[in-house]
Amino acid sequence: MTTEALKQQPAPQQAAAAKSGTDLIRIHGGKRLNGTIEISGAKNAALPLMCAALLTDEAVRFTNMPNTLRDIRTLTAVLESLGAIITMGPDGEMVIHAQEIKSDHADYELVRQMRASILVLGPLLARMGAAEVSLPGGCAIGTRPIDLHLMGLEAMGAKIELHDGYVRATAPDGLCGAEITFPKVSVGATENLMMAATLAKGTTVLHNAAMEREISDLGACLIAMGADITGLGTPVITIKGVPALHSALHKVIADRIETGTYMIAVALTGGTLRLKNTQTEFLKALIGPLKDAGVSFDEDGGDIIVHRNGKPLVGTDIMTAPYPGFPTDLQAQFMTMLTQCEGAGMISETIFENRFMHVPELCRMGANITVQGNAAIVRGVKKLKGAEVMATDLRASVALVLAGLVAEGTTTVDRIYHLDRGYENLVEKLQACGAEIERIREK
Repeated sequence: MTTEALKQQPAPQQAAAAKSGTDLIRIHGGKRLNGTIEISGAKNAALPLMCAALLTDEAVRFTNMPNTLRDIRTLTAVLESLGAIITMGPDGEMVIHAQEIKSDHADYELVRQMRASILVLGPLLARMGAAEVSLPGGCAIGTRPIDLHLMGLEAMGAKIELHDGYVRATAPDGLCGAEITFPKVSVGATENLMMAATLAKGTTVLHNAAMEREISDLGACLIAMGADITGLGTPVITIKGVPALHSALHKVIADRIETGTYMIAVALTGGTLRLKNTQTEFLKALIGPLKDAGVSFDEDGGDIIVHRNGKPLVGTDIMTAPYPGFPTDLQAQFMTMLTQCEGAGMISETIFENRFMHVPELCRMGANITVQGNAAIVRGVKKLKGAEVMATDLRASVALVLAGLVAEGTTTVDRIYHLDRGYENLVEKLQACGAEIERIREK
């Protein structure tokens, strides 16, 4: 990120960048990837699931939770500040027991670190009748306002006030069911309102709801806790409120974004990877373009085998869109792949307005990318060249790592605290499959 761009970021992000730490990733490119990678639990599913545990005074147990991720640790601190008791065990076990909510106030110092913290708003309000949550921070890929969250809660009878950077929501007599139509698809708003509606009086119907796999996973957990929800995986979700929810055991789904990232890694490097405990069903929007580019796939039980035989990749076009469209969280990685394709490919980004911040860093490595508004034309080059680059957000950071895997020479990626938010043991997983990559601490 340039100095000028840094100045334009919100104060919390300036502070995070200033305190980026000294961990770096160093990659010597040119190695094929061959081996097996265990796919972790999905971060984007795990975070709302943790917030759902606030809806009951009984313990909720999770397995396959990506406990080592920075975002999971941050949300753990948020929930503990509200009174939840959280214990973590081996192999992704986590138990959240919010028997007593000691505070309905989610503090700025915690919430600013991660946008998903706003998902405590709906559960707190539904259970306690009041919630005060700081306006969230997060990575610099767009404004991502929470207006749809607040619009929906107001439709359910909540009184909303904004003051000093906080949202104060009250519903002393409880929330009431409502018909809510989202003017645009919002994953976070769908999650927040779905959770709030489980304890509301009457029936809530969410129209133009998000259909992501993570939404269905949250719904499955809520149903296991005693909620009455239908329509998961469709644009219309119906929630009939119940008096109380109870304990449950839930396994977090595999991370489709991590799965897709390693698929693209194979496309770039060549070789064969077995991706364990995941599936292609929820990545059709990626698999189609990857097949067009020259990648092959096989399924073996709960595993995916990804292979590229070394033939030149072929450029192809994508446009990000809400599920089941192409995931915006895989756009940066796909752009890296296009730099190594014959011909050109175009990427149209329709979700976030600032999600091409990795382009200057890829161009430092020799990529030929032209950005016009929300579209980027990527013309393939013969070789990327290793360079010192800086990550600007979670998915941009892994895109630079992927670039380093095929670049000539050595690539050093700085500000990898972004990576720690969403990829478990990335370096170790790639090392085990033949990549020459290491995490280092600069002296």
